[in-house]
Formats: sequence, structure tokens, C-alpha cells
Amino acid sequence: MKRIDGRAYDQLRRVTVQKNYLKHAEGSCLIAFGETRVVCSASVEEGVPPFLKGKGQGWVTAEYGMLPRSCTQRINREKGGGSGRTQEIQRLVGRSLRAVVDMKLLGERTVKIDCDVIQGDGGTRTASITGGYIALALALQKIKKNGLIKNIPLTERVAAISVGIKDGQAMLDLCYEEDSKADVDMNVVMVGAMNFVEVQGTAEGQSFSKKDMDAMLALAQKGIRELFVVQDKALKSSKR
Repeated sequence: MKRIDGRAYDQLRRVTVQKNYLKHAEGSCLIAFGETRVVCSASVEEGVPPFLKGKGQGWVTAEYGMLPRSCTQRINREKGGGSGRTQEIQRLVGRSLRAVVDMKLLGERTVKIDCDVIQGDGGTRTASITGGYIALALALQKIKKNGLIKNIPLTERVAAISVGIKDGQAMLDLCYEEDSKADVDMNVVMVGAMNFVEVQGTAEGQSFSKKDMDAMLALAQKGIRELFVVQDKALKSSKR
């Protein structure tokens, strides 16, 4: 079955990373999944939210947004915390990154990850998680170099990818046109040990079987292993 862009059903779009994309952020990158492009930055601040004060541990949180002309038609800038979709995505990014951070080693400081979509073509949340990890790792490397922490508090890697079923075929890394017509859409987040952080799967119009689920998860595992290679290449000078 030939896909819209000529890829094989189990093939990622071209993934590229430009690290240290922003001058002032402690860690940043521009990550591209095909035509989807997200600027991910990490900012380190002293102090933690009130519910963590005095506990000797840190916090990692995330914010997500899409620029007005990141899509084919202009979208309005969001105010007041963003739409339900925006809040759901930024919580997902935060959960995913917290899954690989030892908060005790971070100390009472907060790392804020900002994921700004400058061009969307499907998979913006998975690109945000994958690039967010790179930005986070770069920021932690920098503050260790500056003597704020003794050890990098990352326990392992984390990355995410989309999978789905279209016309009866399980596919990896759907672009927007595929995603908008898919029978099933799923986002999978995994850590370096190939354990799951989160699986978000939804059928559009008809249900899917366990066999379908297994096929999609197998594709997701393949794709995420390849994303770990991309992350490692971008962070080859980092010490975990």
C-alpha cells in the first residue's frame, strides 16, 4: 500500500534536530517530523510550586502552543490557559518528561519546557515530547556544568510517536492528511527500557481489535527505537 508521501507503512518521516536553537534558553532545539516543526526550550528557575516547598525535590512542567500560521488557516492566539486540547497536550508532555527525572537530584528548582509549534502537519504532541526531552537534557547538562547540580537527574530517555490504521493498514508516524482520514489514531510514549508512559488510542467510526492494537504498538516500538537514536545523536556530547 502506497502512502501519500511514498513512505512504507512502517517508515518514519524524516526527523531532524537543530539543538541550541534559541540563544537564551538553558536548553533548546528545533525538531522536525517531516513538515511538522516544533521549537522546544527548557528554562530552569529556582524554587518549586507551593505543594513541593520544603520537600527537597524539584518539578518539571510543560506548556504547548501553536503559532497562528502554523496551519493552513490562521488560528487565533489562545488566552486564559488555552483550549482543552492545548491543556491536554501540555499535561501529556509534562507527565512524559517527569517520568524520566529523579526529582530529588534536581533539588528545589523547576524546569519549564515550552513547546511552540511553528508548522503543523500531524504529530505535534509526539514531536513536542521527543524534542522536549532533548531540550531538557541540554538544560540539565548546562546547570550541572555551572555547579547547580552534582549529577544529571535523568533516569532514562523518553520519546513518542503516532500510529494509526487507515484502510485496514497499520501505519507509523501519520502526517495530517493521513491522520484526518484514519480509522484509528494512537499516540504512544515510551522510555528507554521500552516500557510505556502513556498510550492514547481512539477509534473513529468503528472499533478496533486486540490484533490491531498489537500491530500498532509494534510499529510504535520500532519508531521510538529509531527516535532514541536521533536523540542520542543530538546529545552525543551529553553526559547522562
